[in-house]
Amino acid sequence: MAHIHINIGSNQGDRAANIERAVALIANRLDPHSRAEIRLAPIVESEPWGFDSENRFLNLGLMVVTENDDIPDPESILRQLQAIEEEISSKPHRHADGSYKDREIDIDLIAVDDIVIDSPVLTLPHPRMSDRLFVLEPMLILDPQWRHPVSGLCLKELSDNVK
Repeated sequence: MAHIHINIGSNQGDRAANIERAVALIANRLDPHSRAEIRLAPIVESEPWGFDSENRFLNLGLMVVTENDDIPDPESILRQLQAIEEEISSKPHRHADGSYKDREIDIDLIAVDDIVIDSPVLTLPHPRMSDRLFVLEPMLILDPQWRHPVSGLCLKELSDNVK
């Protein structure tokens, strides 16, 4: 079985509805035949990360557990997630200078098993996951045995380092 970790966030519009729609689209696109198990962590509310805003985020950790040991192509997963983001809101996630801004939906591919990728298109595990409790704490609920394949730290150790 492959474990695909995804984090969904929203701080604009109907945040809960945006996340609910993203979950439905992810389940449909990543698992069109309903063979995988989709696990959800409880939604958490957090301050914006990396920029200032009055609008707090709702965040949801999601894990897709495939039915077999075939690991899907991470770049293909990323493309599907980006298409879902675009379908929900075509507004850009960043200002012209590259800084973050408020968004209706943000979907990040956090990890796919213990795969390490560092390409111009994708970095796995997500390069800033270890700085974000709103990513680490849901992952700890969904997949407590997961270890960062580069640092070797477990999710509890990673989250303790942020606190």
